[in-house]
Amino acid sequence: MLSTVHTYALVGIDAVEVRAEVDLAKSSFPRLVLVGLPDAVVRESRERITAALRNQGFRFPDRKITVNLAPAGLPKAGGSFDLPIAIGILVASGQVPDQQLGSFVWAGELSLGGKLQPIRGALSMAMCEAARKPRPRTLVLPRGNGEEAASAGEVHVGEAANLKEVARYLFNGTSAVNHRAPAPSPGNASHPVAAVDMADVRGQRVARRAIEIAAAGGHNLLMLGSPGTGKSMLAERLPSILPPMSRNEQLEVTRVHSIAGLLGTGKGLRQQRPFRAPHHSVSEVGLVGGGRPPVPGEASLAHRGVLFLDEFPEFRRPALESLRQPIETGEITIARAGYRARFPCRCQLVAAMNPCPCGRRLDPRGGCRCSRNGVDRYLSRISGPLMDRIDLHVEMAPVGFKQLALEPAAEDSTMIRPRVHAAWERQQHRYRTIAHVERNADMALGEIHDYCKLDPLSLGYLRMAVSRLRLSPRAFHRVQRIARTIADLAGAGEITEEHVSEAIGYRKLDRGRG
Repeated sequence: MLSTVHTYALVGIDAVEVRAEVDLAKSSFPRLVLVGLPDAVVRESRERITAALRNQGFRFPDRKITVNLAPAGLPKAGGSFDLPIAIGILVASGQVPDQQLGSFVWAGELSLGGKLQPIRGALSMAMCEAARKPRPRTLVLPRGNGEEAASAGEVHVGEAANLKEVARYLFNGTSAVNHRAPAPSPGNASHPVAAVDMADVRGQRVARRAIEIAAAGGHNLLMLGSPGTGKSMLAERLPSILPPMSRNEQLEVTRVHSIAGLLGTGKGLRQQRPFRAPHHSVSEVGLVGGGRPPVPGEASLAHRGVLFLDEFPEFRRPALESLRQPIETGEITIARAGYRARFPCRCQLVAAMNPCPCGRRLDPRGGCRCSRNGVDRYLSRISGPLMDRIDLHVEMAPVGFKQLALEPAAEDSTMIRPRVHAAWERQQHRYRTIAHVERNADMALGEIHDYCKLDPLSLGYLRMAVSRLRLSPRAFHRVQRIARTIADLAGAGEITEEHVSEAIGYRKLDRGRG
């Protein structure tokens, strides 16, 4: 007898429908054969399914069982195929009826005792099913994945605790599966309460201003300063001044974290913007994603949030260079012989580094004994093309006792956030008809020419700076984008010489790079 059960495979952050076709045939050598490019985890499902069926009181057929996961050319990975294969075996062997089988999609990993374990990518599966025409089916998942999947909206989601519960529902139609209604669309999201605040940062007026500009325009930022100057503290507080995520952004972020297995059981949509700070020993795959099966890297896990790279020159050169294209395009595509996986990575890169190997070169108290050649070698660990892609460069000196103990507290995050939000709204209105531009940092050459026009005085000032700082063409255009953000923060419609002058001040580290 032949049965067909519908399920999903994950390719990047996308879900692709898969049919688990199960055929039972008489044979002198009973066995379970899996075809359709299963990976090692899927092949091991034979042992899990065999034990789960027996421990749940079902009979494992004494037949040759052939399971075809179609389409055959799509690689299949993960434990989520356990449940559809087990259901296919039960239906093909006549232990449960098949009348309602076409109304369901199944995904779940089985324990040896027959319990269903939560899986990765439930939201992506639910979103794919919600978009199905003419009507979505009921997506049945392990208990603990329902809240996540129901966030997709127009889809019916069921949860089950074990294999017997699922089979009993198919057998007699009783509501053994916990049906969830489609998730309601939330209204305007409130900003999550942050554990850190910009008021914690004393002194560093220029760096605080740079953080605000970075937040307002989506710009990448490099902070260069001695140890203890507050580089990490400032980076950690950048998400606290960003506006709350929209529903679409929450869906995007939750999908990525679900695929990576970081969402947690029983969780719905993520409310807080991500902040990822990988150690400098991270590999290229760990940073941008990959592997078999492909999983998102730190850059994708920081999607719609902040990717903070502390001790910037200590990262491996290949890992850093692999970021060059993703931070420009906002997306990572991993191409292999059998598949192409796509991961979003529209994040803000914030990097921090010492000014020299000993870290004391910018300390007014002195103490640096690094040679000029040693400093040059240290700074050259960051390539010119990668440095060009970082919009804002800030030098930070140590904070003195007076600033720490006597100066009043600076603005907190709740005071800065409205200015950033207002700048975002101006950009949303300005780029409302341009699909690939959300913030000023996203502008390509065409948009820069249209929206960053300079008067003759500002243009002459910028021409002089290009000559003195030897800015590359990419850095030249980045100054224009930074100036546009500074004007947005000021509520100005036109870019003035004042805005250009401040923007040039954040490219000082270009000096001498040629």
